[in-house]
Amino acid sequence: MGQKTIQPTRLSGRVKVPPSKSMAHRAIICAALAEGRSTVENIAFSDDILATIEGMRRLGARIEDIGGALVVDGIRQGQAMGGTPEIDCKESGSTLRFLIPVALKMAHGARLIGQGNLGKRPLDVYTKIFDEQGIAYQAQGPLLDFQVSGQLRAGTFSMRGDVSSQFITGLLFILPLMEEDSELIITTHMESKSYVDMTLSVLADFGIRVENEAYRRFIIPGGQKYRATRYRVEGDFSQAAFFLCADAMGSAVQVEDLKRDSLQGDSAVLDILQRMGAEVCQEDGTVCCRADALHAVDIDASQCPDIIPVVSVAAALCKGTTTIRNARRLRIKECDRLHAIAQELNRLGGKVVEFQDSLEIDGVEMLEGGVQADSFSDHRMAMMLAIASQKCRLSISIGNPGCVSKSYPGFFDDFRSLGGTTE
Repeated sequence: MGQKTIQPTRLSGRVKVPPSKSMAHRAIICAALAEGRSTVENIAFSDDILATIEGMRRLGARIEDIGGALVVDGIRQGQAMGGTPEIDCKESGSTLRFLIPVALKMAHGARLIGQGNLGKRPLDVYTKIFDEQGIAYQAQGPLLDFQVSGQLRAGTFSMRGDVSSQFITGLLFILPLMEEDSELIITTHMESKSYVDMTLSVLADFGIRVENEAYRRFIIPGGQKYRATRYRVEGDFSQAAFFLCADAMGSAVQVEDLKRDSLQGDSAVLDILQRMGAEVCQEDGTVCCRADALHAVDIDASQCPDIIPVVSVAAALCKGTTTIRNARRLRIKECDRLHAIAQELNRLGGKVVEFQDSLEIDGVEMLEGGVQADSFSDHRMAMMLAIASQKCRLSISIGNPGCVSKSYPGFFDDFRSLGGTTE
């Protein structure tokens, strides 16, 4: 488990953030479903991505790492590895929810296992469909152990839009391969639209057509085929957000490999920091966020939950009171992030009040530090605390810093390269 002690230090320099984990999941799955050989470039082998790679191998894809790129030979139905495939999702909710429909189509089922809080992630959107279609399933806990068998059929699927968009994406991956047409009917307001946009974009790059009717209805023609292609994964805004917030709080960091017109929902960090008073600059192929002072704003977390931990740090240093709304989904991440954010920022000397689905943060000039901080074994909490350290008067120690391997294994290497100190 271990710990790292971090001294307050202003960060400075250039950093190339890892490729988008969200886009990488999608590209790997699409490549594995394509006929022929694809190349997926700019891959970072985080625990979550390794889970998806190995899951698609279990379903019959041949995937080879050639120095940070993947060469993928697509699955032919029936190629799944012996009997019912067992897929270890580790702690990746994306791997779990994306691969359940894929496994039903390509292998008529699978056993999906996992660790940590993954077993607490709801699957009721799928189980309702399985009940309607006579697909057998069994769930055991507390750790994830979900078994499913049967054949998913084309048809009309109704689901809420205010639950995880991962269910929508999972169905969008596989319904184009059905012989008949299908449609998804969204019965409520759609949250996390950007994640659906990312899915539709990657599907289109691999030759799949889906008609989006204002996020209320998705029409998916059957009988389609994925087209093998060469795909490059763009830089990850959910990871860049840590260094962009650091920049806005007084560091001098330039972040490489970001698309200003990205479909990633977490690119909202640029808008949030701009509204707080930062100037977003593009310099020599990099993005930075400079500010003389930050002021409080209202933040809607529904479309960008993953950046809320580090945005909360920026809010804690703003003049005035920031409210972060529509954040209930943060309670079912790797930890209860609403509680964890409030607890740890308050221990550092912040002023945070936790509500059922929101946070209220009164800004302070500086944080105190001088504590043993708890990462809750959550990668985004560990990185949040590291960034918070630069605005502390005293050093902080972070428990289980190695949990960053879930999404950003090289985070502390990059942190040190920018002048951060860790012991």
